[in-house]
Amino acid sequence: VCITATQMMESMINSQMPTRAEVSDVANAVMDGTDAVMLSAETAVGEFPIKAVASMAEVCVGAESCHHSASRMSRHRMEDRFEHVDEAIAMAVMYTANHMEVKAIIAMTESGATAKWMSRIRSDIPIFAFTPNESTLCRVALYRGVMPVAYSSQHEHTEPIFRDVCRILTHLGYVETGDLVIFTKGTTKGETGGTNEMRILSVTSQ
Repeated sequence: VCITATQMMESMINSQMPTRAEVSDVANAVMDGTDAVMLSAETAVGEFPIKAVASMAEVCVGAESCHHSASRMSRHRMEDRFEHVDEAIAMAVMYTANHMEVKAIIAMTESGATAKWMSRIRSDIPIFAFTPNESTLCRVALYRGVMPVAYSSQHEHTEPIFRDVCRILTHLGYVETGDLVIFTKGTTKGETGGTNEMRILSVTSQ
């Protein structure tokens, strides 16, 4: 995980607007591939903490939208061998997603490892990491392009779990009926690093 921090919008300690140089620095950090950007004094002792966060978020969103066209050209790990099954699944997911009209990637994860592997491939397709573990939720929030979702289920089979998560994402407005998504999970519930299943599925009406 790469976190870019320290004096990124220092002028906003006392000012309601960042300088042009600060905007450029934040945008370039995003374009260079950082996972997260961080404010410190701007929100700890600054006069406009909310505006500082909003300004940084606006710059990040703008920089990401400009960077999307290049994100689908990544050749990360294309020539390498994989040591872990979940890593191989993650790379297959991202390659497929970047070559199809996929609306979202859904990763059922215990440790967040699968989401971490996925986030290393730059893409404009959102990755939703569903996990029952609070520590994993906090961890994956730092991975670029990954959105954590708290989820715990007694289901063992893929179909009812997929219906559940699609219902959640539909309610949140991220997917609609008919959208194509990629779904990953492990066949053994609760096993860390056990992701070994990838499916390309269509969101159905609930």
